[in-house]
Amino acid sequence: MQVNPQEVSGAKASTARPRPTMASHRLDLPSICDICGKARSTRKHAACSRIRQQTKQEEWASYMANVAAKKAKGGRHAR
Repeated sequence: MQVNPQEVSGAKASTARPRPTMASHRLDLPSICDICGKARSTRKHAACSRIRQQTKQEEWASYMANVAAKKAKGGRHAR
């Protein structure tokens, strides 16, 4: 019994993705890490990323709380 090797072309391999990409565009982050002050490309920044995500999550929560408070307060004009 012979096994036929499957050919995988470069175009086919790059178009078939198991899941969609996380971001549709590049993140606007500087090349220097704002947490540790080192270049992002030299080391793994998993710890820095966790710290950054925590702070952004807190900022987002406060922003959404402000939006909810404005919505609960109501508009200037009654309809």
